[in-house]
Amino acid sequence: MNMKDENIDGGRAFDWGKTSAYYAKYRDIYPQKFYDKIVQRKLCIKGQNVLDIGTGTGVLPRNMYHYEAKWTGTDISKEQIEQAKILSRGMNIDYYAQSTENINFPGNSFDVITACQCFWYFDHEKVMPRLFNMLNANGRILILYMAWLPFEDKIAGASENLVLKYNPKWSGAAEKTHPIAIPSCYREQFELVYHEEYPLKVHFTRESWHGRMKSCRGIGASLSENEISIWEQEHMRLLNEITPAEFDVLHYGAMAELIKNEQRVKAFHQALQVELTSW
Repeated sequence: MNMKDENIDGGRAFDWGKTSAYYAKYRDIYPQKFYDKIVQRKLCIKGQNVLDIGTGTGVLPRNMYHYEAKWTGTDISKEQIEQAKILSRGMNIDYYAQSTENINFPGNSFDVITACQCFWYFDHEKVMPRLFNMLNANGRILILYMAWLPFEDKIAGASENLVLKYNPKWSGAAEKTHPIAIPSCYREQFELVYHEEYPLKVHFTRESWHGRMKSCRGIGASLSENEISIWEQEHMRLLNEITPAEFDVLHYGAMAELIKNEQRVKAFHQALQVELTSW
């Protein structure tokens, strides 16, 4: 399914379905430290119902399944959900191919809603009230992100420059460590209670780094098959020139935790009661 946003890649259309097979194989790369940070916040653990929006191939639910939360995952791409179901065989995880703007689980369904590597894609004016309603009174939104650091890591910088050669308006470039930006509409119903940014080293082979780069939005989800083929040849030549067989790439991880504003929760329930009474 083609997506288009004037604030992303200069408005160039992209389709995660085009790269789902590569995404499934090469994007399950978060180190254990990434998951440890979540558990340290006592989130996504036993006794909690968790909704992972923009779940992709289910990387977060699958890797955190052994912490015994009950997971549900949604994604706009049917191809991504198909891969998630294949990779989650034997796990009790519910997956639905549905856009975040249209999800409509009953009120108070979840203790935690996670959004990993996807938060900027949503229409937040539509999404925020839905998330508020689906969370219970003490519910949390946990936003997660990881990115390579091209100005601090030679390999990341060289690969990123090659992406920009073929997709000059790709907006995933030039990352520096920074807190996750929270759209202002969330201030109406939520409070930011925690955020953290921290360095991560992620291990790759030439093949896995090449696959990770190919599956990024700027290449696999956007370019034509011919463009991707030419890029692949040039990228592999580059990696053979500048990298050993295995190497680490410097990334940073980031998280932001939001909790429902108690006063807003009370006002919401009061308004709901008035509405029900008027019926």
